[in-house]
Amino acid sequence: MFTLTELPLRSARIPKLRWTIIALFVGAMILNYLARSVLGVAAPVILAEQHISTQQYSWITGAFQIGVMLQPLAGYLLDGAGLRIGFFVCAAAWSLVTMAHVFASGWLGFAALRGLLGLAEGSAQPAGQKLVAEWFPARERGAAGGIYNIGASFGAVLAPPLVAWAVMTQSWRLAFVVAGALGLVWSLAWLAWYNTPQRHRRLSEAERAHIAAGQETRLSADAGRPSILSLLRRRDLWGIALPRLLADPVWGMLSFWMPLYLVRVRGFDLTQIALFAWLPFLAADLGCLFGPAVAAFLQRRGVSLINARRGAFTLGAVMMTGMALVGTVVSPYAAIALLCLGGFAHQTLSVTVITMASDLFRRNEVATAAGLAGLAGNLGVLVFSLLLGGMVDLVGYEPFFILLGVMDLIGAILLWTLVRKPA
Repeated sequence: MFTLTELPLRSARIPKLRWTIIALFVGAMILNYLARSVLGVAAPVILAEQHISTQQYSWITGAFQIGVMLQPLAGYLLDGAGLRIGFFVCAAAWSLVTMAHVFASGWLGFAALRGLLGLAEGSAQPAGQKLVAEWFPARERGAAGGIYNIGASFGAVLAPPLVAWAVMTQSWRLAFVVAGALGLVWSLAWLAWYNTPQRHRRLSEAERAHIAAGQETRLSADAGRPSILSLLRRRDLWGIALPRLLADPVWGMLSFWMPLYLVRVRGFDLTQIALFAWLPFLAADLGCLFGPAVAAFLQRRGVSLINARRGAFTLGAVMMTGMALVGTVVSPYAAIALLCLGGFAHQTLSVTVITMASDLFRRNEVATAAGLAGLAGNLGVLVFSLLLGGMVDLVGYEPFFILLGVMDLIGAILLWTLVRKPA
């Protein structure tokens, strides 16, 4: 009788196993973002039923962001305990908390659960960057990062039809039960299948050598746990963290506020939300592939890896300026089209800067570095959501869309200024 970690070494090898691993992780990202997106889609129904004000809803979303801002703790856990056990614990935890939303009552109850959900779900991006760093050579990391980030957008794509089905079938609570149950099933699959390249029983020696040959020697793991203080003293960390601080509010707008905007300003009902609210996330899926493709295109023309990533980010920032027009167009369908452009542009630049953590930091510190950058990104979402919740009833949504349209241009300047090109 063998345990999961003691199976015979004669197990059949699987060609290109690293892509199977990333496909499994795509499932985690889908379920992670499905779980966090259900509330935003169901918000018009929940706020009316629970008598929650717009400002109280901003506090609920803020509690989630505070939880996610603790990503450095999740990254530290993953760097210390390893991905197999560490991420299993996190995925199981966020699934159980998602299901617990069925018991929520009042804005304080929702805020408490959202804080716990954010704490557990904040592990996803640090885990993804650690996985990409361990399993992929440098030239494949952009594509791998883009593929797993498709899961984030696709999870948000699934949320509107899931909520509409749940409301029509029973209530919004059913959507939380389904999302949480799927996460529990996935966490067991992860525990059974995942291991490091050094220990995975299905990895061929040829693929193991391919992965090792493509790793930068300067990024090999050193002894001991990463030092958060030493990371905070590095320009490279601030060079990817500050652009995320300015970029991530777009995702917060799409995930938490867009359904309310479409209902209250554009006059959409639940059926129209189910038909149209997923489209910006589908466009974001395409952006997940476009960003790495732009970086690869530039590399083939002799541009260095870091400069290629910066070029892809800058292109996304220029496209993001279309977001500034969302509040000014008359047609609701033109507004949806501009929101789609925003989703596409955001993921073009977001997946690029997220992937840079694995280009700049050692293997034993990449999850912690990604977590610190994620803290900055979620701080941006928190501040933006609280400002929007406190002011939207007075000034409307238009000033916030304009702000979202220009912040990434500042982020591009910071990326080019602070990140040092490796020697």
